[in-house]
Amino acid sequence: MLTLKDLRGTVPDVASVLPRPEQNIATTTETVAPILEHVRTGGAEALLDLSEQFDGVRPPSLRVPQSALDSALTELDPAIRSALDELIIRAREVHTAQLPDSSEVRLGAGAVVVNRWSAIRRVGLYVPGGQAVYPSSVVMNVVPAQVAGVESLAIASPPQPDFGGYPHPTVLAAARLLGVEEVYAVGGAQAVGMFAFGARDAEGLRVVDPVDLVTGPGNIFVATAKRAVQGVVGIDAEAGPTEIMVLADSTADASVVAADLISQAEHDELAAAVLVTDSMTLAEDVLEHVADQAAQTRHAERVKASLSGAQSAVLVVDSLEQAAEIAEAYGAEHLEIMTAEDQVWADRIGNAGAIFLGTFSPVSLGDYCAGSNHVLPTGGASAYSSGLNVTSFLRSQQVIRYDRAGLEQVSGHVAALSEAEGLPAHGDAVRCRFEGDSAG
Repeated sequence: MLTLKDLRGTVPDVASVLPRPEQNIATTTETVAPILEHVRTGGAEALLDLSEQFDGVRPPSLRVPQSALDSALTELDPAIRSALDELIIRAREVHTAQLPDSSEVRLGAGAVVVNRWSAIRRVGLYVPGGQAVYPSSVVMNVVPAQVAGVESLAIASPPQPDFGGYPHPTVLAAARLLGVEEVYAVGGAQAVGMFAFGARDAEGLRVVDPVDLVTGPGNIFVATAKRAVQGVVGIDAEAGPTEIMVLADSTADASVVAADLISQAEHDELAAAVLVTDSMTLAEDVLEHVADQAAQTRHAERVKASLSGAQSAVLVVDSLEQAAEIAEAYGAEHLEIMTAEDQVWADRIGNAGAIFLGTFSPVSLGDYCAGSNHVLPTGGASAYSSGLNVTSFLRSQQVIRYDRAGLEQVSGHVAALSEAEGLPAHGDAVRCRFEGDSAG
C-alpha cells in the first residue's frame, strides 16, 4: 500500500522526493493524434465509430435529444436533485463574487483607457464518465460559464452501454437542471476533437459547431487531446489524474487523514495521495488506518493500485517548515492542512489548486457542496495556473479613447520611442495627425 519515506535528519532534494506518476502526456500523444485526425476529417461518422470502438456502444445520435434530457430530470432521485440544487446555489454565489469590475482610467485631458471584460462566445464543456459518474462536474463547468455570460454552451460526456448509448442520466439531469440543451454522447479525446473542429454529417451539413474554448477534467487521453488542439481553440488546463496532499502534525486525526487519502484514491488507479508530516507517530497511525479502511471500501482494488503507485507516499520530515517547502514544491491540486495552526501554514503556501483547512474541510466537501470549484490544476500546474473560475470564460479587453489634446501630450514620447526601436513610421502615424488638414 502506501510507502513510508523517513526523510528526517536529511536535507532532501525536494524535487527528487516528490511522488509523481510515472505516466505523462507525452507517452499518449501517439495514441491521441490519429484519433483527432480521424475526427477532423471524418466528422460525425468518425465520432460514432470511435464511440463504438472505445466505449463499446454506438450512440443512436451524437446529440442527446431533448426528450432524453427531460426524462432524466423527471426520473432523478429526489435526494440527488436536492443535493444538486444546493450545489448550484452555493456555486453560483461563490462564482458571482469572482466577477471582475470594469474600470475607466483617465490619464489626462482627453486621454482615457477602459479596461473591460467580455465573455467568450462559445464553450465546450467536457464531463468525464469512465469509472465514475460526475454530475457535479456539470455544475462546476456550467455555473461559472453562465455567470460569466457565455452565450453558447455545449456539453460532451461518454456514451454508456447501460443507458442506450447516451451519457449517464444523472449527468443529463444536471445539464437539464442548468438549462443546457446542447449535450453530446461523445467521450475521450474524440470529444475534444469534436469541440475543436466541429463535425459534419455524411451530406456535409454541420451538425456540431466548433467552440472557442474547451474546459473540464478528464483522463490522460483527454488532457493529451487538449494540449494537441490548443491554438485551434483555447483550453482551461491539461488536468490529469486527481491529487491530494495532506500537510499534518501530531494534532491531526489519523483516521480522518486516512479517509481523505482513500477518498481521492478511489477516483483512478493513477490518483495521487500524499501525506507529509513531522510526526512519525501520525504517519504510522495513518498507515494502519489506511490498511483497515481501504480493505472495506467499495473500490478496494482501485484504491490499492492508487496508493501503491509511485505517485502516492507518506513523507516524514523534521519540521513543518520543511513540510511546507515540500507542499509548495509539489503544488497539489488539493492541499489539506491539519495542524495546530492551519491558517499560518496556509499563508505560507501559494502553490495549490485549492486549500482545505482543518478537520471539517475535507476535499470531498469541495468536490460537491463547498461552493468552490473542483476543476483544478494538477501535476504542479498550480504554480502558474488557477482552477476553473469565472475569469476562465472571460477575455480582458482595453478600449483606448484619446482626443487631439490627449494625443498631443504624448506625441513626442511616441516619436522618441519609435525612433529608438527603429520603427519611424510609428512616429509618423502620430505626427501626420497634426499636419495640414488632418489636424481636424
